[in-house]
Amino acid sequence: MWVESPNEDHFVVPDEVQELSFAIDCPTIAVDHAYALSSAINGALPWLAAEPQAALHLIHGADSGNGWERPTEALYLSRRIRLELRLPSHRIEAARALSGLTFDIDGYPLTVKQAKLKQLIPSSALYCRYITSESVEDEQLLIAEAVDYLRAAGLKFNKVLAGKRVVHRWGAGEKVSRSLFVAELTKADSVTLQQNGYGRQQHLGFGIFIPHKTLN
Repeated sequence: MWVESPNEDHFVVPDEVQELSFAIDCPTIAVDHAYALSSAINGALPWLAAEPQAALHLIHGADSGNGWERPTEALYLSRRIRLELRLPSHRIEAARALSGLTFDIDGYPLTVKQAKLKQLIPSSALYCRYITSESVEDEQLLIAEAVDYLRAAGLKFNKVLAGKRVVHRWGAGEKVSRSLFVAELTKADSVTLQQNGYGRQQHLGFGIFIPHKTLN
């Protein structure tokens, strides 16, 4: 039997979408900062929401020992923690305008410093911390929806798992999300999923896939 397989060894990561990674001065930030941070960054970069491949990563410190943090807790950030935007190449220079700005993120000052570019990293397993969907309250419905969504995007994969439910304060209301894990992707499909994300709320910090380091 002969089976054709993609040539993974010679895959070159395209640079149409890259990570712009800013050093920050922000010793402390609220765990539940999605609304405040996305409001601040989208206010400074008003074009962000209109770019389908633009994404704002939320900020994460070291994981807590038991994997659970109360929404009112503060994260104490090391100097290595950065503010990261995933951007199409034609928006990278415009986003550098964030350097030198200081934002009030729900009472915590965050000063944006210099930025450096990073390529996307192909990974057979990708993880999204926060997916929003009408199906988010039902884990199995969310998985079924995700499978349909990924297949419609032309991606090939062998495993989808939904995980932790998170409630985010969102203005006067709230937004509910779950984590999502997708495994056994080709390098090309891995990069495509990172470029395009899931849904249309990447500019708010949702639907953004990153490599799952423990499986690569």
